[in-house]
Amino acid sequence: MSRQNTILCRTKFLIPMGKSDRSKRIKDGFILTQGEEILEVGAYSSVKGESLLKEYGKDLTVMGFEGDAGSMKESEIPCLNTIMLPAFVKAHGHDHEQPLIGIAKDVPLTEWLDKAVNPFTGYINDNNDMLTKELGMSPQLVTYYMARVCDINYGITTSMVHHCNHSKYHAAEIARANEAAGTTMIVAIGGQDRFYYEALLDTPEEAVERLVKASQIKGLKRTSFCPGPDQLFSNSRKVLIPLKQWARENNTLFHIHSSEEPKTTAWFKKEIEPGMSPVQYADSIGILDENSVLAHQVNCIPEDLEILARTGTKIVHNPLANTILGSGMPPIMEMIKAGIPVAISTDGSGSADNQNIIGAARAAAQYQKAFHQDATLLKSEKLLEMITVVPSSILRKNQGELTEGRQADFILLDLNKPNMTPTRLDNVIENIIWAADGSEISTVVARGRILKNDGVIKDFIDGTKPEEIMAKVQKLSELYAKHRETAPEISGTGAHNQH
Repeated sequence: MSRQNTILCRTKFLIPMGKSDRSKRIKDGFILTQGEEILEVGAYSSVKGESLLKEYGKDLTVMGFEGDAGSMKESEIPCLNTIMLPAFVKAHGHDHEQPLIGIAKDVPLTEWLDKAVNPFTGYINDNNDMLTKELGMSPQLVTYYMARVCDINYGITTSMVHHCNHSKYHAAEIARANEAAGTTMIVAIGGQDRFYYEALLDTPEEAVERLVKASQIKGLKRTSFCPGPDQLFSNSRKVLIPLKQWARENNTLFHIHSSEEPKTTAWFKKEIEPGMSPVQYADSIGILDENSVLAHQVNCIPEDLEILARTGTKIVHNPLANTILGSGMPPIMEMIKAGIPVAISTDGSGSADNQNIIGAARAAAQYQKAFHQDATLLKSEKLLEMITVVPSSILRKNQGELTEGRQADFILLDLNKPNMTPTRLDNVIENIIWAADGSEISTVVARGRILKNDGVIKDFIDGTKPEEIMAKVQKLSELYAKHRETAPEISGTGAHNQH
């Protein structure tokens, strides 16, 4: 292996999240990466520092040191006043929602879809040429670039994006944005064939062909695709069965929203598939297994838990969106007790309003502790697993831990922030969950590439500048706000439009 792109980082505290001891805490630790892989992690010593300088010399990049590592002394290796831990893994999100912050708030899910998501994605789809001229690139690409900026800002280097609504027609653009950002992504391509805004309805053939076409995009190193039918209420067996068959034939995940909003879930059981919950329906048509990932699963019945545990289905909990949209909260403790893998995620910025995954983990714990009146539930170490180790396993990625041979994805939290003082070895994990607000994430490394350094997000691989993207999103948002003043209302999604 070439010695180029070899990085050494020494940090005041290290949380490796290794399999042998998830709770391990190291004071004065280090990581050594080469290319996209972790070579070594552990406690730092002067002997180790001298050995690394001797072995790697001028090929070594020492984080926090500006000079030539080939001539530096061991005493010059800085111990950064930071906490190092694995980069965060987001198992459910929507990159097309970034410009939707503040639109159609204080309404339930299906009404929000018709008042925010569908109108916006339709607007940029229908006005693509005009907006491309105004922005200098397609509005979809602007939106997807901005989503990458937001993920990097909050330490998220890997995600599964539910790419639905009008965005399902733009798989090439989201792949381009992800490749340029240097992050890792699974794009779950959405679709629906019933009970949805009519302009977005698919035939089974169209849904499969869209997925096939996306999977044939050439030159992708960090992006892959899987079926992502939008909702169980909005997809009939005619679409779901062939999409799940495609997933099995191509060894991919299968991702879908389930039981998210109470009225729609009750309507589903009463009128769409009489007598069956969405999970019972999915099980009856054979689309649940260990490679199926359900987002939300808020309105859950005991029979659902038995099915989820038996089939090995995974759950992604999105507490920020679930509370903001008034959807409710899933029985997380019962799921965990039943052996169902549960990751915590942020959903899209249109509903959650940000990608602060630490905040999402904290919200998940606060709700469960209060609801069950039990402060011992979802301890800090468990929450950290649910945004690193667990989602990495769900997405079948070689990360989530800082151990030899894993993908070199890690972050640093700045301890110079007032809210992070005091931090000691005995409270370092607790402070990540309960004291941090997300702004402490000063450095982000993905696949051995530094994406954010000392609080500044670096230019993307293709030269795209984050500050220019943010300016374009601001302009796009203002153009859309003006459009909304005279735009006709959209309806057709879910239970609130059926009677």
